[in-house]
Amino acid sequence: MSKEINKAWEATLRKSSGTKKRASSIFTQMSVAHVDDDMSAEVCQVEKILPNGDFYTGQWVEKFPHGQGKYLWTDGCMYVGEWITGSTMGTGRFSWPSGATYEGEFKSGYMDGKGTYIGASGDTYKGCWVMNLKQGQGTESYPNGDFYDGEWKKGLQNGQGRYQWKNGNQYIGQWKNGVFSGNGTMMWNNGNRFDGAWEEGLPKGNGTFRWSDGSFYVGVWSQGPGEQSGTYYPSESSPESSTDWDPQNLYSVELNDCHICPCEKVAIYPSQKTLSGCGGDEDNRPLLKKRTDGSGRPRWTSEDGRVSSYSCNDGNVGFDGGRKSGFSAMEARSISTRSSFTRLRIKNPKRQGETISKGHKNYELMLNLQLGIRHSVGRPAPTPSLDLKSSAFDPKEKVWTRFPTEGSKHTPPHPSSEFRWKDYCPVVFRALRKLFKVDPADYMISICGNDALRELSSPGKSGSFFYLTNDDRYMIKTMKKAEVKVFLRMLPAYYKHVRSFENTLVTKFYGLHCVKLTGTSQKKVRFVIMGNLFCSQYAIHRRFDLKGSTFGRTTDKPESEIEPTTTLKDLDLNFIFRLQKSWFQEFCRQVDRDCDFLEQERIMDYSMLVGLHFKETTSAGTVAPTRISLAGGCTPTGVEDGRSRLSGVDADNLAVDPSRWIQLGINMPARAEMTVRKSTSETPQLVGEPTGECYDIIIFFGIIDILQDYDISKKLEHAYKSFQYDPTSISAVDPRQYSKRFRDFIFRIFVDDT
Repeated sequence: MSKEINKAWEATLRKSSGTKKRASSIFTQMSVAHVDDDMSAEVCQVEKILPNGDFYTGQWVEKFPHGQGKYLWTDGCMYVGEWITGSTMGTGRFSWPSGATYEGEFKSGYMDGKGTYIGASGDTYKGCWVMNLKQGQGTESYPNGDFYDGEWKKGLQNGQGRYQWKNGNQYIGQWKNGVFSGNGTMMWNNGNRFDGAWEEGLPKGNGTFRWSDGSFYVGVWSQGPGEQSGTYYPSESSPESSTDWDPQNLYSVELNDCHICPCEKVAIYPSQKTLSGCGGDEDNRPLLKKRTDGSGRPRWTSEDGRVSSYSCNDGNVGFDGGRKSGFSAMEARSISTRSSFTRLRIKNPKRQGETISKGHKNYELMLNLQLGIRHSVGRPAPTPSLDLKSSAFDPKEKVWTRFPTEGSKHTPPHPSSEFRWKDYCPVVFRALRKLFKVDPADYMISICGNDALRELSSPGKSGSFFYLTNDDRYMIKTMKKAEVKVFLRMLPAYYKHVRSFENTLVTKFYGLHCVKLTGTSQKKVRFVIMGNLFCSQYAIHRRFDLKGSTFGRTTDKPESEIEPTTTLKDLDLNFIFRLQKSWFQEFCRQVDRDCDFLEQERIMDYSMLVGLHFKETTSAGTVAPTRISLAGGCTPTGVEDGRSRLSGVDADNLAVDPSRWIQLGINMPARAEMTVRKSTSETPQLVGEPTGECYDIIIFFGIIDILQDYDISKKLEHAYKSFQYDPTSISAVDPRQYSKRFRDFIFRIFVDDT
């Protein structure tokens, strides 16, 4: 591709997010009035042979094609479709002399929006385009029988995607610039698979190679043999088996035939085709003009005034009657008021936490934790059944293991001090990991790989410390003894609930453990391993912890000090969230189910954790509204800053495979509408008034902190604060009252995007 096209592509993307109006834009307020309302600009039906031999037939205004028309270039290229003031705009079909075709949306001369390209060799792409390049969600069928389904950027596979070879092998995972990069899974047709990190199209870093018989090799992968290290684990069916398999075979043998088929190159882009001599006097066909008779009906007449029987409904080239409604007077006014909306400022997210390296006060604790997890998950055990006996949930069902420094029959030697390790209800948590589709090898790699854990900068309000795995998939939280008792008490009901409702929003727990240090301190550290809601390819720009109460529910930070990692609260919330109807209905059902479960278990003080990724961010860190309305409620305008808005990864394009890409609360396309609170009373307004400013977002949400029961301390807190403050405004209330208040609040800020 030429540098000129690449520069034009990037420049237009920058311009599409700006607020400054361009006089040259064909969609300014003046041009809308001129085209749609000023009848002095007559629409003509013409057939022209242009000076260089190009041919045009269709609708014409002044010196340009405008409306429906067909243009045939002398080199054999042809466009049939919609025009606006000489530019291909709307839906159309472009064909090349080679036989290649593109059919779909055009903007300002570019293939832009949804469209299908079929190459001369049979290469077929169907999906989203931006400035002639594949961008967003799309599928590609290759001439050799390979297939790709996923995300694109600047014409290359980029983001999450699945590539399937003709022989049945497939890769599912992350891409960058057209090659495997990030976390991904390669599955061969013989049942073998590799799960792990990739770089420049090859395994690099932590990963697991698994054979079809269940045995696997866990380690650090590199094409350089000196950097390769790992451990072989036999299958449960043959625990005594061993292997002399060379890990380098993954590169030289297993991946030898897994090549990515290149996409067919476009010979010349539609935006590079120019119109010749439009509006000249060299026409050799009669020029028809549209006029209006006394009844107001449009009629066609020739230059000499003779009336034609040709009407707007005749033939294949008709006037675009739908375009007027797309640029109504109300929308023209909304365009002119667009610049009055405030742009959000978004800072670049930073990686959370401090890496626990040697010398850190919790370095030995991290080593103990990793050794314990590797022992618990890696030891041979029968395949867990999801139908558990009641004895598996007994709080006394725990396993102690001693880890001496020099090692033992069941434990490896280690550089840390001697410690003891406890697994609570190991059979239950093994079944939970299976239920949540967590692969044991991946689980070990995330927590116990060569990469260290990260400690979050400050403990939570409860005094607990939080740790993140390097890949952000899991969060580890230290727990008090009372929390462990509550968890073990509710574990049977929790297991039954998450097994019954796979879309549950409550936190997913994967393990409950304890480390007991030997020596004089005899210190016990209890911790739970849970899923990280914000582990995603999307950067989280805003996060909220929402309870539905007002007392103490603000961060008291000015906008300039709010970071993407700042957890905002109820009175900081300035949005309502609009979900697609089907998702909204399932959301309401699941919130009711989860709240019923927590109420029955006498749990309170839980929160809805919400994370937002704003899709239309600029390089300057600003976000402009993408949907606006003058009458309360978001409606698409199709126009931004006086011109058509370039398409991105639209919400409906993300949902190609909801079971894999999107689930309730994860990677969900939605819209956030800005709200403003009224300060007319002493009582703070919990939910503000909608303003009509909407932003395209990817939203994440889940119910967290579900291990606080309504014990004597919470009852005393409620009684004490009720003397000083409004009892309904405080967080510590009876579980039934808490559940009702929580639901009422959540169903006010999450609404159906009608």
